[in-house]
Amino acid sequence: MKELIKKVPIPISGLMLALASLGNFLSSYGTIYKTLLGTISFLILFLLIIKILLIPQEILKDLENPLVAGIAPTFFMGIMILSTYVKPYYPEIALILWSLALVGHISYILFFTKRFIFYFDIKKTFPSFFVVYVGIAAAAIPAPSYGMNIMGRYIFWVAFVSYLVLLPVLLYRVYRYPNLPEPAIPSITIFTAPANLCIAGYMSSFDIKNMNFLIFLFVLSSIFFIGVLFYLPRMLRIKFYPSFSCFTFPFVITAIAAKNFYGYLIKKGFTLTFLSIYVNLLTLLAVIMVVFVLFKYIIFLFSSPKETIAIKN
Repeated sequence: MKELIKKVPIPISGLMLALASLGNFLSSYGTIYKTLLGTISFLILFLLIIKILLIPQEILKDLENPLVAGIAPTFFMGIMILSTYVKPYYPEIALILWSLALVGHISYILFFTKRFIFYFDIKKTFPSFFVVYVGIAAAAIPAPSYGMNIMGRYIFWVAFVSYLVLLPVLLYRVYRYPNLPEPAIPSITIFTAPANLCIAGYMSSFDIKNMNFLIFLFVLSSIFFIGVLFYLPRMLRIKFYPSFSCFTFPFVITAIAAKNFYGYLIKKGFTLTFLSIYVNLLTLLAVIMVVFVLFKYIIFLFSSPKETIAIKN
């Protein structure tokens, strides 16, 4: 068990977040999916908490890596989503979990800004930086269920403005210095997440929606999704790294946002068949990628020490 805890990497929190989000998303197809995926997500959370308590020095060391540090906030995002699993049974505890995760994410933004933004280096900047600043929009998704609609709206605007600021910087980084280190290559997938996360947060926390604004976000998200999709086969050819977790949540939130947007259009009287097909294809892709990465992680965590060293190198 001790060896397993040592091998649990920080980026696995991205898989934890994806599993929890996918479980909620698939609950309309059957509660079994939510129960199964939620259980695995809670198990990953348990392993991460144990590692934080037993060997915090390793966590701090890993956070010196800007790529890993950028992915780390998925830990707080995952807790935000997992709080919705607790809410039907213990609403007060669920609210506490959501609140603590929100405070934790805000505190982490301050830490990350001081550590990596004040000493900015474009070559040490990765798409995972979106997770730190735009990822807080995950709090806006369950906010209304806790009676925090106004808070959810403020969170959305912080995330959206952060997206607008970061987008040109990170596009320039990838364009100007395209040769990313191999472990960082999966982080390209994150480009498809921010706009979709904003859509999900906006749809959840705002009672009155602006259709033009939603169309803008949806078109923007679709452009980046198509770009990532074309690049995906090349990314999947590299050997496994813990950063493979980047292949999960971006596709899950893309499917969630597309379904929410499609539902909104239906309520407005628009019936676009191609969007229904698009949502179904996105859902299938999200499931495939989450299962694929989960399988890769299981092999990684239960592989022999020599095999683990080979993967890390």
